[in-house]
Amino acid sequence: MKPHDLPTVAFDAALIARLGKSGPRYTSYPTADRFGDSFGYRDFLHAVADRRTRAGVRPLSLYLHIPFCDTVCYYCACNKIVTRKRDKAATYLAYLKREVEMQGRLFAGIGGHTPEVEQLHIGGGTPTYLSDDQMGELMDHLRRCFRFAGDATGEYAIEVDPRTVSPARVHSLRRQGFNRISLGVQDFDGAVQKAVNRIQPEEETRAIIGAARDAGFRSVSIDLIYGLPKQTVATMDATLDKVIAADPDRVAVYHYAHMPQLFKPQRRILDADMPDSDTKLQLLQLCIERLGRAGYVYIGMDHFAKPGDDLALAQRQGRLQRNFQGYSTHADTDLVSCGVSAISAVGATYSQNAKTLDGYYDALDRNELPVVRGVRLDMDDVLRRTVIQKLMCQFELSIAALEQAFPIVFRRYFGRELAALAGLERDGLVSVGEDWISVSMKGRLLIRNICMVFDRYLNSAEPRHSKTV
Repeated sequence: MKPHDLPTVAFDAALIARLGKSGPRYTSYPTADRFGDSFGYRDFLHAVADRRTRAGVRPLSLYLHIPFCDTVCYYCACNKIVTRKRDKAATYLAYLKREVEMQGRLFAGIGGHTPEVEQLHIGGGTPTYLSDDQMGELMDHLRRCFRFAGDATGEYAIEVDPRTVSPARVHSLRRQGFNRISLGVQDFDGAVQKAVNRIQPEEETRAIIGAARDAGFRSVSIDLIYGLPKQTVATMDATLDKVIAADPDRVAVYHYAHMPQLFKPQRRILDADMPDSDTKLQLLQLCIERLGRAGYVYIGMDHFAKPGDDLALAQRQGRLQRNFQGYSTHADTDLVSCGVSAISAVGATYSQNAKTLDGYYDALDRNELPVVRGVRLDMDDVLRRTVIQKLMCQFELSIAALEQAFPIVFRRYFGRELAALAGLERDGLVSVGEDWISVSMKGRLLIRNICMVFDRYLNSAEPRHSKTV
């Protein structure tokens, strides 16, 4: 497929400036700010028990959270612990292995046999804060506790800070079972890197990408951020030159949400260094146009992929979904997450672990999973989650298919939502027909605005979220 044959996205700066507002990223529905502490450990056990009674055995997706970092990046809003005391990682690993074992026992024997893990993602923090031996120990433990699909079909990913690994470590990660690697870059410009306290030379990153190719990783991804201090159109253009030359399979371009009132490290960023709103839109437009010309498919939100990448294939085949790691290639899996603050999605429930190390350790010391909050979805939640997932991942929704799956008449059930969509339809973001709701090329960048129409929780209290664009 040639670059000019690929689906694209239309950029309307005036429309984006007018409609851009705070809104959820919809890695779940209901969103995590709607989870409550009335849902706990025993509710999660009930969700797993319910899973046992269902016909068939759904595969699993695993997520493990490693919260530690050597240094603080000023822009970061992740749940992290900045420390150089490596013994903390050893203690954490012991508890994490205990949680993995408990989860493995819970899911063993469902439907007569242990469900297969099709997807693994280890994120952070900085997962490679763990030593090579510690990571090998963790991966061996996972294989003892769960049954994994083969390398050719499973997707086993790890987030890597190129500053923390060598080419030899990358080869070791591949031998340990990872076949997809995601590299944090953010920006290659020296002034921008200094402003966010993340000095990362291009040649260092290119060496890690080269090692990943040599080691046989199936997919290499680069993360960028636009809207950082000191960024200009010229500096971003130069960064994109280097990214495109590095030829990753996927590129994620995230919008920096400057919320120093919520995230202390961001207070070290000078307001005077921040690009204004017009510049940020120009940066986004530049990323979209440059990556499109380079042959990348716009997957949605902030993700781009080569046409032959698993993400692009999953989207074309209708298998794409969203979870707490963003876009995912494996639909119809239950997500089991381990580690501090990690969020699981099992059946019609979401559950989140304790957000502090003390809370996490205390629960495991009581031989309980560290679930402290969550939510059990009712039929309306599942219905709206399905609508939002289809729009976020496929940019279209079959009304007839939804009516077959749920006991509703769409136009009667969503009468208020259809009235709200009419305004977005006049703006050219979406078209509503008798059988389909379709998002236009212009509407793809504002997909969060479209999905917010179907979010019934936004009507009761406006949560704190980043800008939709």
